[in-house]
Amino acid sequence: MRLNIPSLVVAAFVLAACSSTGDDSANSGSSGASSSGAVSSSGVGQKAAAPAGPRPGTQEDLKVNVGDRVFFDFDKSNLSTEARTTVERWGAWLKTYPANKVVIQGNTDERGTREYNLALGERRADSARDYLISLGINPNRLKIVSFGKERPAVVGSNDRAWAMNRRAVLVVSAN
Repeated sequence: MRLNIPSLVVAAFVLAACSSTGDDSANSGSSGASSSGAVSSSGVGQKAAAPAGPRPGTQEDLKVNVGDRVFFDFDKSNLSTEARTTVERWGAWLKTYPANKVVIQGNTDERGTREYNLALGERRADSARDYLISLGINPNRLKIVSFGKERPAVVGSNDRAWAMNRRAVLVVSAN
């Protein structure tokens, strides 16, 4: 009998996808368990897991739930419609956490001189800061810094890398 290797691989994946590593009903909410330590149908007390995710008001919370960066077109510092939407979410987040102070970091791609890119990075950070101020955020909570081309998010000399490096990043400061 000759074995068909691709068929065996597919069958193995199908079986693996159908297998279960535990009681799926505990995760579906159908077991009757509650956060008060209720007894499940198996008779064993279970406490609900603490909510997963970042601590509210932290950099990780901002990054995961709001987005911590906006991107710019080549040689531009004006906010696109998409960037404005993100900065509006920054504003709402900052209003939720009024004790937080932030730094807006302006960045560029590698093209251009160091001096030119530092100035462009500053204009990008300024654009985001100015829009946050127009949304009612206290300017005393906002600082800017330009890194120009010195801190690339993506290393490379191609369109994808350049696009990812033309950005402003909102960073929660250590008050």
